[in-house]
Amino acid sequence: MSPRTVDELRSEIAAEREQLAGAVEHLRDELGLAAKLKGKLTAVAAGAAATGFVLGGGIGATMRYAARRSREH
Repeated sequence: MSPRTVDELRSEIAAEREQLAGAVEHLRDELGLAAKLKGKLTAVAAGAAATGFVLGGGIGATMRYAARRSREH
C-alpha cells in the first residue's frame, strides 16, 4: 500500500463529506414523510384495512354469506 498524499486525503474527505450530506438530506425527507403520515395514521390504517378486505375477496364472501343466510330462513 503506497502512502497517500495530502491532496488525495483532502479529496477523499471532501467526497465522504458530500456522501454524508446526501444521507442526512435523505433522512430528513424520510422523517418529514413519517411526520405527515403520523397525523393521518387512523385514515391510512382504515384505508389499508379496506383495501385488504376488497383484495382478499371480502365483498364477494360477505354477499355469499348474506345470500346463504337469507335462503336458510
